[in-house]
Amino acid sequence: MSAELLRIEGLKTRFFTDEGQVNAVDGIDLAIDRGETYGIVGESGSGKSVTARSIIDLIEPPGEITAGEIWYREPSLAEAIADDHPDAVDGDRVDIRRIPKSIRRTLRGSNFSMIFQDPQSSFNPTITVGEQIAEAVEVQRRASATPRSTRARTEGYSLTSMVLGSVFSSRRYVSPESRERAVELLELVGIPDPVERADEYPHEYSGGMLQRAMIAQALAGEPDVLIADEPTTALDVTIQAQILDLLDDLQDELDMTILLITHNLGVVARMCDRVGVMYAGEIVERGQLADVFDDHVHPYTEGLLGSIPDLEGARGRLEPIPGNVPSLLDEEMGDRCHFADRCPKAMTDCLEHPPEYDAEGSDHHTARCVLAERAYDEAQALPEGYFGEDERPAADKHADPDAAGPGSESAAEATQGRSVEETGGDRT
Repeated sequence: MSAELLRIEGLKTRFFTDEGQVNAVDGIDLAIDRGETYGIVGESGSGKSVTARSIIDLIEPPGEITAGEIWYREPSLAEAIADDHPDAVDGDRVDIRRIPKSIRRTLRGSNFSMIFQDPQSSFNPTITVGEQIAEAVEVQRRASATPRSTRARTEGYSLTSMVLGSVFSSRRYVSPESRERAVELLELVGIPDPVERADEYPHEYSGGMLQRAMIAQALAGEPDVLIADEPTTALDVTIQAQILDLLDDLQDELDMTILLITHNLGVVARMCDRVGVMYAGEIVERGQLADVFDDHVHPYTEGLLGSIPDLEGARGRLEPIPGNVPSLLDEEMGDRCHFADRCPKAMTDCLEHPPEYDAEGSDHHTARCVLAERAYDEAQALPEGYFGEDERPAADKHADPDAAGPGSESAAEATQGRSVEETGGDRT
């Protein structure tokens, strides 16, 4: 694996609402190597998308990043800002949380880019797809040519400028070169007849084609890091496979690093080198793909794997995780394991907030669970109804040695119909 490209330490993102402080991201640590695909997986509401938006500084009020460092390895940037911002530089790395917002803005698109969940709402319906991609190309072209004046030249492009540009070609914001590049990007992501398609509007594209167009737009600045937030949501399985193949091919061709945000463990098994399992704003288990699928420790990871439909029937009935993702309001979270009220193996030790423990497997396999340190002790189990629910799951529901539990090889195979090794576990 290549050298570490991105390191996140102690990142906290809060939303200050009328109901109280929402701890959407609660002190996560993350390290991503150059050229790898790192997956963050978890239920809706666990903080995955907020983590992604925090990395590229897209948190808007009432949200705020309140703590943490985001170290990005970029020697040329480190050299350029070392004199003016020495506290933000460590060798060839830059803490992008400590540099001015204007510089962070220039990194968005050129160094970091994002594929959002819903392409239909991400494109302007009144402007052709090609023109919108060309605008993204033009912004990056101007940023590279005149980085200090880009903001004024870009943000100063008003409605009046657009009207004048439609009448006088010399006043147009987007250059012919940027339009040509937009067509090249559409061709790169597999859009048929890209020249003609560039002149069509978003509603004339199918869902899969619009998702490809969004990927093309994200590639306009040839970023180092591409964040894909649920890139296959709302697509049928055939188109999903095509989009994943496309991302895989683009990564190989462009040497990109991909941070993949998803709730789909099948996508993780197919695409990722390493995985972080997220719950209630925290990474509760992390490791190589095989660590998480075959040697997992945290009961939440086990529950996610047990919730995968088993088409071959090896595991019998589907076993969803009982209960719901907890409230992230600060006053309601408490200082304990946040999964304890849903956990079939909750013990008295779980009433304290667990640190990260080293787990068996690779050197990078950790879990925020006491079961990484010692075995489940039924004598220490919390009684049913402890947290006020009607019924907690039985601790031995996966204990039948003759049953293929969620942690077994068949559970991982159920994700994609293949073993972890066949789906990418040997990539690291």
